[in-house]
Amino acid sequence: MARAAVQRRLNWLRATVLENRPETARVHRLLFDVPGWSGHLPGQHVDVRLTAEDGYTAQRSYSLASAPEDPRLHLLVERLEGGEVSPYLTDELRSDDLLELRGPIGGYFVWSSAVDRDAGQAEGRRPVQLVAGGAGVAPFLAMLDHHRRTGGSTPVRLLYSARTSDDVLARDVLGPQTTITLTREAPAGWRGLTGRIDRRMLEAQTFAPTTRPRVFVCGPTSFVESTATTLVDLGHDPSWIRLERFGGSGDPS
Repeated sequence: MARAAVQRRLNWLRATVLENRPETARVHRLLFDVPGWSGHLPGQHVDVRLTAEDGYTAQRSYSLASAPEDPRLHLLVERLEGGEVSPYLTDELRSDDLLELRGPIGGYFVWSSAVDRDAGQAEGRRPVQLVAGGAGVAPFLAMLDHHRRTGGSTPVRLLYSARTSDDVLARDVLGPQTTITLTREAPAGWRGLTGRIDRRMLEAQTFAPTTRPRVFVCGPTSFVESTATTLVDLGHDPSWIRLERFGGSGDPS
């Protein structure tokens, strides 16, 4: 008889703000200490809940941008004009403030070195291709930092689309396995790519379908759907592709 899956009950935890710092003009990095945190896998996310004095609550989901090996939890929050939650998180939160987190959540859009160790030798040699649009790079920062900290041998690449050089997030985590393309303007002397991620760029800058890569795509809905369609057209098996979409103004174009 197949073993029944057991879903762990998630409780709201009190998180203490350690730091709130601007990462770019629109995105802030929030660092938290969360007593009782059970650990997470790169690619998982958390729910954040705010409660007003009158009892009204608002809740949003954010990808974890920190590796499991980091004792602090990192979130990258893009400030959305007219938003109900993000302006408070970016503009009002201060060190030692408290809020509620619930997680980690999700098992579909995850990858770690343990995945390859458990998959067997043949599967463990399969490369991992990450494709990010704008703030969709957040879960990939957790994957890249985890890969670096654990000394993983799996080939990993990131193709990352940002509007301008000033919009590139987490430069300290992005390594030589990252290819950046700027879609709006490039500074003088820019040696990276320019333009939107399209068929030609995917074909030139990502692992070929013949290598059977695991592919993860994260970003605004239109970006994710267009990229996924192109990857399939290029010969990638749809079952190899994992997608994570979000709304808002994060369109990297």
